[in-house]
Amino acid sequence: MIKVDRARRLRRDQTDAERVLWLRLRDRRLRGLKFKRQVPVDRYVVDFLCAEAHLVIELDGGQHATQDESIRTKILEAMGYLVVRFWNNDVLENIDGVLEEILNILDRPDPPHPDPLPDGEREQKSARGNVRA
Repeated sequence: MIKVDRARRLRRDQTDAERVLWLRLRDRRLRGLKFKRQVPVDRYVVDFLCAEAHLVIELDGGQHATQDESIRTKILEAMGYLVVRFWNNDVLENIDGVLEEILNILDRPDPPHPDPLPDGEREQKSARGNVRA
């Protein structure tokens, strides 16, 4: 419940950059994709999420610690999300370039899972066609 309350507060108190990007993402304005803002994902609240594309967009204004963001990104990627970061200034000064980059990312073929299983841990078929672990 605390994360939901925090997400609501963040939606209410959004930064100028978040407001600018949200106006371009909301209501399926970008290629008909559904984006949500300030969404709880695991233990974090992400700035923007497109669940359909497994895409997380984070805006950074220098207030985030580099080490913390690196760990956060790795956890989100392990959950199957592609995490993309933009500086607030880029959004405010070049929103069309930011949107073009997001579209380029969405056009990429599906990347392999960021944390593939080690060799030998995948299911294997026996000679009779049964699946064994």
